[in-house]
Amino acid sequence: MIKVIVLGKIKEKYLKEMIDDYQKRIKKYTNLEIIELEDYKDNDKKVCLTKEKELILKKINDKDNLVILDINGKEMDSISFSKFIEHELSYNSNITFLIGSSNGIDDSIKLLTNKKISFSKMTFPHGLFRTMLLEQIYRSFKILNNETYHK
Repeated sequence: MIKVIVLGKIKEKYLKEMIDDYQKRIKKYTNLEIIELEDYKDNDKKVCLTKEKELILKKINDKDNLVILDINGKEMDSISFSKFIEHELSYNSNITFLIGSSNGIDDSIKLLTNKKISFSKMTFPHGLFRTMLLEQIYRSFKILNNETYHK
């Protein structure tokens, strides 16, 4: 099973449609759950991170195989990412990906795992990045099953 915890909601219809499409595609290979949490807005970033941390901690537990999407994480190509997914699912029954808000992720959450992945040193809009993660998860399953899609 793959769980994706995200802070913030998708407002753009075209992104929702893309996300829904990839959700359907992924479900052919594994169960997928997307959990949307509120992203807080406040002039004090620390206040936002603390409130968001409380929400995140309610959605993860000791059994979750937590992977944080972090700009300072390990970069990999699609083949490496598919091998990462295969490896993680062979040792654990789940992977929980965490996408932070525009505030980032509280450092205490980052200490819960040494598994951090970066898609790029660039900054992406939240909805686009969520779509990119789902597309790469889908691509990974296509690669792992030797199905045409990846080039």
